[in-house]
Amino acid sequence: MLSKPQAGTFPRINKAYNRVFRSGRLSVGLVVPLEAYRVGAEPTMKGHLETAQLAECLGFSALWLRDVPFNVPSFGDAGQIFDPFVYLGSLASVTDRIALGTASIILPLRHPAHVAKAAATADVLSGGRLLLGVASGDRPEEYPAMGQTYHDRAAQFRDSIAYIRAMADAYPRHQSARGLLSGDIDLLPKPTGARLPLLITGGSQQSPDWVAQNGDGWMTYPRDAESQGRVIADYRGRLLAWSQPDKPVMQSLYVDLLDDPDAPARPIHLGFQSGTDFLRRYLREIETLGVNHVALNLRFNGAPIDITLKRLADDLLPIFN
Repeated sequence: MLSKPQAGTFPRINKAYNRVFRSGRLSVGLVVPLEAYRVGAEPTMKGHLETAQLAECLGFSALWLRDVPFNVPSFGDAGQIFDPFVYLGSLASVTDRIALGTASIILPLRHPAHVAKAAATADVLSGGRLLLGVASGDRPEEYPAMGQTYHDRAAQFRDSIAYIRAMADAYPRHQSARGLLSGDIDLLPKPTGARLPLLITGGSQQSPDWVAQNGDGWMTYPRDAESQGRVIADYRGRLLAWSQPDKPVMQSLYVDLLDDPDAPARPIHLGFQSGTDFLRRYLREIETLGVNHVALNLRFNGAPIDITLKRLADDLLPIFN
């Protein structure tokens, strides 16, 4: 097994960031919708607020919402249907403690002023529980529908990050392709912390050095242990090289949890089907590799979601959250 990367203390940003991400530790969150639905189907979204409340009561650390502007049939996944920022407001109104994250807002398809205002609003209304995951997008069909071009998304993404960062200042000054801020107008509200916690998804069409310098953390995907350890070590090495503070790493994971806790693992899309014993060993391993948070996706789960959540909470959360 690869040795655990050396880690420091993460920056203090807001309540969610400080609770979910702890140096040298792993926490467990969930991807919404918290229901199973097959490839090509749409989730029902029935009882989703009550299930979110159950997840909070059971002790999961975060709920993660995807940004899927259009249902593109060739991708076979319509996401959680709802606009993520409207959904964040709804979730904030029925929960008290659980972090609310986006995984991830497609920045080239939204003006950064709208993203900054909506995200800061959700952060304030939730009492500092927002985690803003961002990405460049991977569904080419959506771009012409928004009057954008797919090949420009890398530059649009960089400009949007800079614009959103500027919004934390009072009467900001900033100029880029996304707009001119001359210092005579302000955007309110401001986030609860010094800035919005920005988590960059994958490469987002940027260089690894740019990702290390410009995000407050990194979202990546499940890999075999050797590969995951290598990319995490590379990320943290770049943080050191650029005199950055240590920053958290999180990953997604599709899980189909079986009734038998001893059931061996069988691969599924970006994850596996298994019992809780294998899942527990896997989470311990990625914690050792330097992963600080895992977002479990139960879309392909065979058992009722409420039963699975309770089983996960009983068997995993005393160890990891």
